[in-house]
Amino acid sequence: MHCGHEREHELAAKRAAENMPSGEQVERVAALFKAISEPSRLKILFALRHGEMCVFHIVEAVGGAQSAVSHQLRLLKAAGMVKARRDGQNIAYSLADEHVVAVLELACTHLDCKL
Repeated sequence: MHCGHEREHELAAKRAAENMPSGEQVERVAALFKAISEPSRLKILFALRHGEMCVFHIVEAVGGAQSAVSHQLRLLKAAGMVKARRDGQNIAYSLADEHVVAVLELACTHLDCKL
């Protein structure tokens, strides 16, 4: 069945196909969204928006067990959302870059939540 705007839709479909990211890029974006889809990981990211912190202070900010927060931090680090640096005997965590903040802000703007 065809609609009245067949040519417009055909051109839109062609443009979409020509500008489609590669399969690998789509997989990487999906992995990023999967990494931030878990509420405790998202809380960690929101906490780190306020600056670098060690695990102890992240636990204080977001709640939960230290072992669980450490596990979530490892997953966020593997996803490229968080970076870590050794600070004496502690490890200090921070957001990987300003793009992480942009993703969080954009999501909140979309949902009209308070940052």
